[in-house]
Amino acid sequence: MKDLKNKLTRAHIEKKLKDGRAPSTNAPRSHVPFRLNFLFFIIFALFIALIAQLGYLQIVNGDNISTQLKASSTIKIKGSTPRGMIYDATGKPLVSNKANPAITFTRGNTMTAEDLLKIANRLNELIDVPIEKTLQERDLKDYWLANPENLKKANGRLSASEKLISDQSKLYTLLVDKVSDKEIKFDTKQKKAAMIFKKMNSASALNTVYIKNRDVTDEELAIVAERASELSGVATGTDWTRDYVQKGSLRSILGNVSTETTGLPAEDLEKYLAKGYARNDRVGTSFLEKQYEDVLQGTKSQYEVILDRQGNISSQKEVSPGAKGDNLVLSLNAEFQKRVENILKKNYQGLIDAGKADYSPGAYAVAMDPNTGGVLAMAGFLHKEKSENLEEHALGTVQSAFVPGSVVKAGTLTAGWQNGVLDGNEVLYDEPIKVNGTEIKASIYNKDGSGSRNLSARKALEISSNAYMMKVTFKLLNMNYQYNVSMPLIDKQVGAYDALRKAFSEYGMGIKTGIDIPNEEVGISTKTRYLDSQNNGGSVLDLSFGQFDTYTPMQLAQYAATVANGGKRIQPHLVSGIYGNDTDGGLGNLKKSIQPKILNTVNLSKNQMDIIRGGFYDAVHGNDPFTTATALAGAKITASAKTGTAETAVYKDGKKVSDTINSNIVAYGPSDDAKVAISVMLPNLKNDDDHVNVTIAKEIMDAYYDIYMKN
Repeated sequence: MKDLKNKLTRAHIEKKLKDGRAPSTNAPRSHVPFRLNFLFFIIFALFIALIAQLGYLQIVNGDNISTQLKASSTIKIKGSTPRGMIYDATGKPLVSNKANPAITFTRGNTMTAEDLLKIANRLNELIDVPIEKTLQERDLKDYWLANPENLKKANGRLSASEKLISDQSKLYTLLVDKVSDKEIKFDTKQKKAAMIFKKMNSASALNTVYIKNRDVTDEELAIVAERASELSGVATGTDWTRDYVQKGSLRSILGNVSTETTGLPAEDLEKYLAKGYARNDRVGTSFLEKQYEDVLQGTKSQYEVILDRQGNISSQKEVSPGAKGDNLVLSLNAEFQKRVENILKKNYQGLIDAGKADYSPGAYAVAMDPNTGGVLAMAGFLHKEKSENLEEHALGTVQSAFVPGSVVKAGTLTAGWQNGVLDGNEVLYDEPIKVNGTEIKASIYNKDGSGSRNLSARKALEISSNAYMMKVTFKLLNMNYQYNVSMPLIDKQVGAYDALRKAFSEYGMGIKTGIDIPNEEVGISTKTRYLDSQNNGGSVLDLSFGQFDTYTPMQLAQYAATVANGGKRIQPHLVSGIYGNDTDGGLGNLKKSIQPKILNTVNLSKNQMDIIRGGFYDAVHGNDPFTTATALAGAKITASAKTGTAETAVYKDGKKVSDTINSNIVAYGPSDDAKVAISVMLPNLKNDDDHVNVTIAKEIMDAYYDIYMKN
């Protein structure tokens, strides 16, 4: 009945529709048209919003979008600029730069070995790049493997297990090993192309290397500029090379700069990378070039590199030339430096020719301003055993240390005064010293006891009494000297060692002088715990007159300067000022002056320091038969000095081959207002009967007068 009723109802509705009458309002109505209309409205609104946004981007923000699009394909890279120059005290160039036209290569983001191969081969047809010694067998194999066909051949030589290696570096190493010697038997032209490929391949993405930066012809520059569009990343530019004008001793002091091939030194890599350097940047690697790297390194130039859609370089141009580094002016005077070198070499050569320096390792001299610390000259020569030839070795003045001899005796007196065991210009009896178990220790003039007498502290410096200094040391040991006295055990001597070394260090002996070049040595100061009480019981006495520890010529020059200026230990320096550049790239205005730096003041009264200075003066101008440096009295400057002769020996294979001496001197002048302080060290001479050490000091004093004071 229910189904019949439904059928009658549908029939009734259909009949009414046919009759044109609408069904009752109570009948269900379709919602499809409304939903469609709503959907159409949403889509229309979205289209309107999209059109509005596109209009905004194109019309209102069009310039900004263009800039962003350009930035995504334009990259700025940095290039090198010339380093600052180095001048002597008179403004004479010692180190300059030579500008060279160059052909460069900047590697694109996506460049493959095959891309580099094509560019290298093409460039090899246009320019002549010489084959360098750096081109190795591995480089030739890399060049051969850059060819896809050759790479495929090498791959075919891999074993099944080798092909499964996932480490690409190891896999490539295996491929290199599969290249035969016959396959890299290249002719000269191919080797030149391989040389270009090697240089290109050394560049990381968006880094620039020099393909050719020496002897580039105008024709080569023109060809590369003309073909730039077909040589992606290749461009013309300017490079520079360091030109060391000054030869002789100064050359080694100036230092060296790395090449773009060697780049940053491994030991300083992280430090330089943190400062924004690139791995192939040229930096100072030694001495002044390294010490003043931050000053000498210029501001890098900038180039704008435009990349195409594939990430390759389509063009590049310089947008900022950068700036040359600041310049250094040294305290050294090139003329005075040369005079000191010649004086040292001439006199030392005389000792060699006379057979007195067969075993001597070299000769050294330093001159410095005792008021500012400025080093005026530093010269040195290396000498090989029994050779007549000399090699420049100015760095030996800060890196080679020798037993100084009696020059140190002002330090011993200082220790006595500082520790309250010496009273002013106290008189002590000068006699040969005999310690149980050792040979007699005495001065040259009284080894047999015939010259024994009472001496004041000042007189002890004038005639260089060893006994006076040993008696001061006995006082430091709380001992009264008696003939054949027994020395206390080493652990009871520590206080005396420390007192002497502390006093010496206040003058600069046994510690770093602070000179502004790296790798300064301090000499040898043997620790007391390493000394055997039986064999070295008297070593503390030897220390008191300069026969134990070793010092460098620069340390002795600082010592002389400290006495010269009345007790202020001033830090020595080679650079006197940092200067900018003028419009032509030459020496500009002063930017920073290196001011004198007092490291410490010797802890003495004026009266005590005057005794030392008086003793130095008397050593030159005294009239005692044993006055040590009277040859200096004839100098053009009124000089004060202290000589030193240390007894040494040369051993080979543990056997003594010769007794020798170190002949040394420290001096300064003018005595009442010192302008120059010097040290001279002549180690391991057979003898120095002619007192060449004093002769050298006199001639250096005269040279100083001629150059600095004559006019």
